[in-house]
Amino acid sequence: MDSTSLASTEYALNTLYILLSGAFVMWMAAGFAMLEAGLVRSKNTTEILTKNIVLFALACIAYLIVGYNLMYGAGGSDSFADDADFFFQSVFVATAMSIVSGAVAERMKLLAFFIFAVVLSAVIYPYQGSWSWGGGFLAEAGFVDFAGSGIVHMAGAAAALAGVLLLGPRLGKYKNGKPTAIPGANMPLAALGTLILWFGWFGFNGGSQLAIHDIDNANAVARVFVNTNTAAAAGAVGALLMTVFIWRKADLTMIVNGVLAGLVAITAQPLTPDPIHAAVFGFIAGLLVVISIITLDRLRIDDPVGALSVHGVVGLYGLMLVPFTDSNATWSTQLLGAGSIFGWTFITSLAIWYLLKVTIGIRVSEEQEYLGGDISECGIEAYPEFTGSTKR
Repeated sequence: MDSTSLASTEYALNTLYILLSGAFVMWMAAGFAMLEAGLVRSKNTTEILTKNIVLFALACIAYLIVGYNLMYGAGGSDSFADDADFFFQSVFVATAMSIVSGAVAERMKLLAFFIFAVVLSAVIYPYQGSWSWGGGFLAEAGFVDFAGSGIVHMAGAAAALAGVLLLGPRLGKYKNGKPTAIPGANMPLAALGTLILWFGWFGFNGGSQLAIHDIDNANAVARVFVNTNTAAAAGAVGALLMTVFIWRKADLTMIVNGVLAGLVAITAQPLTPDPIHAAVFGFIAGLLVVISIITLDRLRIDDPVGALSVHGVVGLYGLMLVPFTDSNATWSTQLLGAGSIFGWTFITSLAIWYLLKVTIGIRVSEEQEYLGGDISECGIEAYPEFTGSTKR
């Protein structure tokens, strides 16, 4: 095979791999939708599903029109098609916005959420992404975030935190200053969503290698897959043991968040650890996420799905793990990157949320919150035969 034919074959293989990986990540949208639908109350199921479908659509369009060029410029890789790269990156920005969806669930106006989704996808996310993946000052400083523990997950959590602080907790969440459990409506959906996310994460992390055309890249992708799976499994075990230790019960909601915590933790650098390191990192993430969820709840920060802990606290943890196995990273540059990403995303998001709050409002009325988003915002109940609120 001559050099031209070989280059064409490598280009085609890499392009196909990136496209398939992007399709895997797109499937994570279904995972977030099912997870959140399972962890909210039945009266908010249609509304949370509507948010997840529309946010994905808005994120892709906003990133197409503004965000991608802001983050990467004109592109121009010789190793794969530019359109493949755009598709892969667009599903990442949708993932960041999906994190916000769960944290502000059950009390935010749909219109305000959709407007924020456009701003985050067009400007807030891509601007900070340009500092690292786009070759900006964080990349020059040596900041390492292989697949986005900070760039995607912690950024999404920072945007969510800003919204949660301005929204306040759900009605009835805190009584006499103490948190009250508000159980989700559908644990099978929550479990299904978690498994879909686990599956999609192979594209999220594996696809970030951006090549599979030779032996070195193929081996790298295989190691990324193994470490991603191992960290998720260990995260589930860590969360299980922590819940049994605290409550003497196997809490499924904490276990699914343990899986996600393991995935987020390994995302910053899934290539350089060996599988034993990945297991240790994921196991600690599973312990950490349970402690974080409990702590935030006691601080009266109401997060119905645990997104702030999974993607924010564990996202930071994942960034700080990188220097243990990657000699190209230092703790100082990792802290610089984490601080820059969080600071920019939180401050700009807080400003946008506040502007929305004083103009169109970001929270539904008490009556609408009591009725639920399905009726008040969508007019369609997810489970009409059970709730019966539309029966005459």
